[in-house]
Amino acid sequence: MDELRTVREAYGDAAPPTMTEIAQARARWEEAEAPPRRARFGWPSRLALGMVAAGAAAAVAVALTGQGTPDAPGPSGNGDGDGNVDLGRRAVLAAATKAGRAPAGRYWYIDCLSGQAYIVRSKSGAPYAIVGAADEMFHWNGVKPGMGEMYYSRDLPARPATGQDAAVWRADGSPPTFRTWSGDHHATYTTKATKWRSKGPGVGLDPEGGGTFFLGKTAADLQRLPTDPAELGKRFLSDDALRALFLNGRTKSRGKVNLRVLPDMRLKVVATLLDAPTPPKVRAGLMRALAAQPGVHAIGHDTDPLGRRGVALAADPRSTTDDGEYGTPKSDQGTYRWRRVMIFDEGSGALLSLQSELVDPGGVYRDRKPGFVIDYETYRGSGWSDNRPRPPAGQPF
Repeated sequence: MDELRTVREAYGDAAPPTMTEIAQARARWEEAEAPPRRARFGWPSRLALGMVAAGAAAAVAVALTGQGTPDAPGPSGNGDGDGNVDLGRRAVLAAATKAGRAPAGRYWYIDCLSGQAYIVRSKSGAPYAIVGAADEMFHWNGVKPGMGEMYYSRDLPARPATGQDAAVWRADGSPPTFRTWSGDHHATYTTKATKWRSKGPGVGLDPEGGGTFFLGKTAADLQRLPTDPAELGKRFLSDDALRALFLNGRTKSRGKVNLRVLPDMRLKVVATLLDAPTPPKVRAGLMRALAAQPGVHAIGHDTDPLGRRGVALAADPRSTTDDGEYGTPKSDQGTYRWRRVMIFDEGSGALLSLQSELVDPGGVYRDRKPGFVIDYETYRGSGWSDNRPRPPAGQPF
C-alpha cells in the first residue's frame, strides 16, 4: 500500500465535516486521492459526489457512437477504440448547443447509491463476488439560507454481483450473510435491508441550513461562473488549481501533488461542481474542459450498476498493490489496475455514475474480467422540487 501511504503523507487527512459542510468539496477531494478501498464508505464520501441535477444537466449530454460495454481501449490505452471519438470537439460541443433552460425550484435533492465489490469464498472454495457496504443516501437542500437541509440514509441488501456469482451463491446454500475482508478487518454484510433513517449520526434535519452549495457559493454565485471551457479548466482543473484545492493552503514542504492521481481529481472536481445547481452553459463548459484534460479520455459506451447504458469518460488507469501490510489474507494479495469512469445519459446528459472499473485483473480481483465494477456512486434521481422532497419507498435493485 505504498501508493496510499504516499498520497496520505502528501495531503494529510481532512477534518470531519459538519452537517452543513457535508456537501462541500473537501471530503469529495480526499476520497479522490486513494485507490478503491474495500471498506465501508461514510456519509461525506458518498454525498460529496451527489446532488447532480438530472434535468439541468442536459447541457452536457454526450453523443458518442460505439459498441461494447465498456468499449475496448485503443492501442494507446486511452479508450480510443471507438473510432477515435473526439469527445471534447464533437459530441460534447453538439450536446452543448442543445442546452435548455435549467429547471428551478425551492429545494435541490439527490438520491445516491453506493456499493463496494468483495470476493467471498464458498464452502467448496469457489470464489464469487458480492456487492456489500451498499446503501442509499437522500439529501435535500433549500435554495435559500434558513430553508433547511435534510439527510436520509438506509442500508441496502448485500447481493451477488452477477448472475454467475448468484449461481455459486445458490450452490453454497444461499447464505443470508457474507463474511469478507474489508480493508484491514473482517466485515459481515447481510442480505437484509433497513428502513430509512432520518435521525442519528450523519442524518437528520438542519433547520438553519440551506442556501449554499459548492465551496459555500450561493445559487446566485453559481450563476456568475464562467462558461468558457478554457477559463473553467484554468480555474478548477489545472495543476495549480488542484494544488490549491487539495492542499488547502498547506506549506510547500507538503505541497507536492502525486501526478498519478491528477486525472482522478479532475473527474471528482467536475462531479463536485455538478453537485450544485450550476447553469446549463457552465455544465457544458465543464464537460468540454474535462474532456480536454490530460489523462482523461472518451471510452464510448458503458453501463452503470442500475443497468443504464450511457457514454463515458475515464481517467488514466492506476495500480493498486496489497502486500498484506494491513493483514490482508495471502489469497487476496497482489496487484491490479483500475480506472475511474464517469457515465452520462446519452439523451439528457445527466450524470449516471462515477465508478471504479477493473482494467487488469490481479490480487483479490484476479478472477474478475476487465470492466468489473469495484465500487460506485450511482445517482438514482436528482433535481429541483417546490416542496420538501421525500425519499422513495421502493428499493433500487
